[in-house]
Amino acid sequence: MKFSLLIANYNNGHFFSDCYQSIINQTYENWEVVILDDSSEDDSVKLINELIQKDSRFRLYENEENKGVGYTKSKLIDLSVGEVCGYLDPDDALGKDALQASINIFFKNKDAVLTYSRLVKCDENLNPKEEFKSAMQVPNGDPYFFNCPIQIAPFVGFKKSVYMQCEKMDAAFRIAEDQDLYYKMYEKGKVIFIDQTDYFYRAHEGGISQNANKQKSYDYWGKVIWTAMKRRNLCVINGEKIPDHFTSSQEIFDLLSYQNSIPYRIKKKLKVFYQSVF
Repeated sequence: MKFSLLIANYNNGHFFSDCYQSIINQTYENWEVVILDDSSEDDSVKLINELIQKDSRFRLYENEENKGVGYTKSKLIDLSVGEVCGYLDPDDALGKDALQASINIFFKNKDAVLTYSRLVKCDENLNPKEEFKSAMQVPNGDPYFFNCPIQIAPFVGFKKSVYMQCEKMDAAFRIAEDQDLYYKMYEKGKVIFIDQTDYFYRAHEGGISQNANKQKSYDYWGKVIWTAMKRRNLCVINGEKIPDHFTSSQEIFDLLSYQNSIPYRIKKKLKVFYQSVF
């Protein structure tokens, strides 16, 4: 079973050496890396090529013009040949057992469509600072699950064959494209949490999740949730009517505020426990 690591790059080639080293150190050896540069304005392509040019397991492509992260990540799936895919940003890194742990789940559980583990937030030099402790197993088969608050987070592996049965990632969602992917895969089968830290997320000024992009991501995420509600044919959630037309992300997140309550969280944990036993 081949694992395709998908890397969307834009002006982050100067960080790629850490990413590259973490890939070649993987304990699982049946992998490929597909890199798509989104018309970077720096010397990213040159820097990346210097590292990968002698290794046929790496393939580098370039967008003729800047298309955005949503388009680029969707195109990466089309360019991949592995049975399992997973995204890795060029400024981040993986733990050495990340691929093996994901592949093990897919071998053992034929109903699994997506795996995810835990990330740790690092400084600009990739020194670990804070683990994302909210990552945990979520209940499967719940039409009202929207990963809010976030529990499914990188490192994520997903079956390409199942993804191809879904509506494709919508490039219009831009920096909320990951949530769009998670929801669509969740609707097709089981998602399984791997209780280990596999993803080293580098926080730096140029990172796509930083500063002003946080609000943009929040705005797009609300629309992704509303779209998933409509795709699932939901009309009401927690007694409140779901709007027929999307107007604002805040309106959607207000509908989901009950999912932060203690009674709801207890109920969710009990459901996860029940599913793990039966």
